[in-house]
Amino acid sequence: MKHHGGRVEVICGSMFSGKTEELIRRVRRATIARQTVQVFKPAIDSRHALQRVTSHNGQDFEAIPVNEARAILDQLQPGTTVVAIDEAQFFDAAIVGVVDQLAARGIRVILAGLDTDFRGEPFGAMPDLLCRADDVVKLHAICMVCGEEAARTQRLVNGQPANYHDPVIMVGAAEAYEARCREHHSVPGRELA
Repeated sequence: MKHHGGRVEVICGSMFSGKTEELIRRVRRATIARQTVQVFKPAIDSRHALQRVTSHNGQDFEAIPVNEARAILDQLQPGTTVVAIDEAQFFDAAIVGVVDQLAARGIRVILAGLDTDFRGEPFGAMPDLLCRADDVVKLHAICMVCGEEAARTQRLVNGQPANYHDPVIMVGAAEAYEARCREHHSVPGRELA
């Protein structure tokens, strides 16, 4: 089934907020509606099976790993009406143009990704994708310190908050990251302006 026009949907939030789970839910609904779906993920995300997107609660869906955003266009099959892209923050800046091209072709594009990095700062191309989206959903996790709603990702190194000057990209899961509220999110070495 073809859409009447392309659109861009962005699902964002901290780690453990359910972004991939929501992406999979939307993809499954599109499949039930007999739409032709392709799911992509950055090859750098090696936490789970290489050719699957997997949520922290164990849900998964077949995916094509790609090394750069433009490879999505190369891998696009004729007749695809829905393209889902997980971990969008890990893609190069070209992801913005790729998404615009897909939507211009009448394709529904569903993206999931971290809107901020462990420092609490905008992550990769996500700010541009959020601005171009037709629909944005920000999900929240639960703060691992106080149990309140969490919108931040805390990176831990040997059980302590990572320093501001540590590398931004370090693929990991529960052993290296946890969700935190604004009050309990800590980034040593950050200079306040």
